[in-house]
Amino acid sequence: MSTIVLILRELRHRWANATLAVLAIAGTVALLVAVRILATAAERETRRVTRDLGFNLRILPRDVDPDQFLADGHSDLTLPADAVRRLAAAAGTFVAFNHLTPSLERRLALGGRDAILTGLGTAVVGPGEKKQPMGFEIPAGKACLGHALAARLGARPGATIDVRGHPLVVQRVLVESGTDDDIRLFASLSDAQSILGLPGRISEIRAIDCLCLTGEQDAIAQLRKALERALPEARVLQLRSIADARARQRQTAEKYTAFAVPLVLLVGAAWVGILSALNVRERRPEIGLWRALGHGSVRIASLVLGRAVVLGLAGAALGYWAGTQLALHQGPRIFPVTAAGIVPESVLLGWSLLLAPGFAAAASFLPAMLAVAHDPADTLRAD
Repeated sequence: MSTIVLILRELRHRWANATLAVLAIAGTVALLVAVRILATAAERETRRVTRDLGFNLRILPRDVDPDQFLADGHSDLTLPADAVRRLAAAAGTFVAFNHLTPSLERRLALGGRDAILTGLGTAVVGPGEKKQPMGFEIPAGKACLGHALAARLGARPGATIDVRGHPLVVQRVLVESGTDDDIRLFASLSDAQSILGLPGRISEIRAIDCLCLTGEQDAIAQLRKALERALPEARVLQLRSIADARARQRQTAEKYTAFAVPLVLLVGAAWVGILSALNVRERRPEIGLWRALGHGSVRIASLVLGRAVVLGLAGAALGYWAGTQLALHQGPRIFPVTAAGIVPESVLLGWSLLLAPGFAAAASFLPAMLAVAHDPADTLRAD
């Protein structure tokens, strides 16, 4: 009688143990599949949430006086507008910059007091690629007003304001922030260039870097070296608190995954191993009889390990389905910002069917060796 037939008959005969083993494997696979899908969602959510912390790099003209810039919040020096595209074209080759957004910023009088005019261009991530600017996009002819500035001008969405002879329609009024954004007027970069008489010029490039905290690695030194190669007429300032918060958030998500996966594997292996040991113990008379009839160690081991492989395949299919359903059901509640990106990952089914049988066989290896090593004479004498 073939080994597979014997395995299937034994599974039918000892269905309770087999069912528990399938559930053990399915539970392990389900948790790993759910963790993998949710880890991808967590990474995506982390990128989105940390992106909303704001830009952590400000790329300025090289000759900017740092003291003056930090005191005023902007500089009167400018860069050519095509600097952002040159930097984007080179960024991916040696350092990871994201959301390279050109801006032009100046203080001007508006409503009898100082206001800050900020013109935002379209974020560039590479040749021909575009991303929505951080925060919001401002069409030409439109403006977004800070809370205090809107109150000063008595402006509401839909109203038209005059800025140095340039009419702008108020697109929205921002909520009160308690920062200088409350007296800021956001406009498109082209409108700001026209208002300030600086066509083709920008005052800085705002960006996000993707370097993580890595102990001795000097991230800002790397950034400055990379910028020197790509845009020698510029310098970079890093907002360290934002950069560190972003890096720590990413590392927290990575550490969670690194902790969860081995723990799930350890518990699953212990569960499957115990069930396999119980199965071998229950089958001791049967195994002793097989050995007495002349069947060798390979035959006995193949019955135990083959059983684990069959259970592993069944547990893999069930676990993939259960883990995917768990992730799809709970994922949007945990990661609401990027919920639409949580989808089944069919590649995980292939990995589950490939690895789960091996995992089950590895967990059953010790019981299989015990079955092979047991003296059949002792077993039959006891019976």
